[in-house]
Amino acid sequence: MSQGRVGVDESGKGDFFGPLVVAACYVGPEHYAELEGVKDSKKLTDAQALALAEKIKKACPHSVILMNPTKYNELYAKIKNLNHLLAWGHAQAIENVLEKQPADLIISDQFAAGGNVVKSKLKELGRQAQFVSRVRAEADLAVAAASILARAEFLKRLKGLSQEFGIDLPKGATNVIGTGKRFVATHGAENLPKVAKMHFKTSGQVLEN
Repeated sequence: MSQGRVGVDESGKGDFFGPLVVAACYVGPEHYAELEGVKDSKKLTDAQALALAEKIKKACPHSVILMNPTKYNELYAKIKNLNHLLAWGHAQAIENVLEKQPADLIISDQFAAGGNVVKSKLKELGRQAQFVSRVRAEADLAVAAASILARAEFLKRLKGLSQEFGIDLPKGATNVIGTGKRFVATHGAENLPKVAKMHFKTSGQVLEN
């Protein structure tokens, strides 16, 4: 596959603390040399992801959609469906990139909603392109680049929240209850939505007395 295409991926979906981030990235043959070392962000250390993200940002047209926890919780309360929220973020990021750089192909990783929900939310530019949703799409360079941009932004924002509230907020959804309880003891239950995704069952466990 040699032609330019837009890849899209997300980070933070399964993490109790921190934002949800969706990124889209355009990659064409002209970028291959500059993207050495770019692969699925899950196969990289945090430090590698952060360093590669800077490289990708300089080389490729991209868009990063950030839903910090407060915003995420507001949107989730309205939409009440994570896949539809993800699809909205994917579509928005894709459109932003296509405004900078036209492309005939969009590749997305397949999440539970499948590509059709994303497709239905695309606007004029996105509808003109071929949309492919596939399992393990990160094998494609454009999706891998998007996954790194999303992960790097997630890591930066999680660190920022940790510093703001003076508590080291862990990644993931296991081993977070103790930290959540410490957070609530220090900052109050009313501030938990500023750092955590409240529809996770974990929030109920954190708030239990």
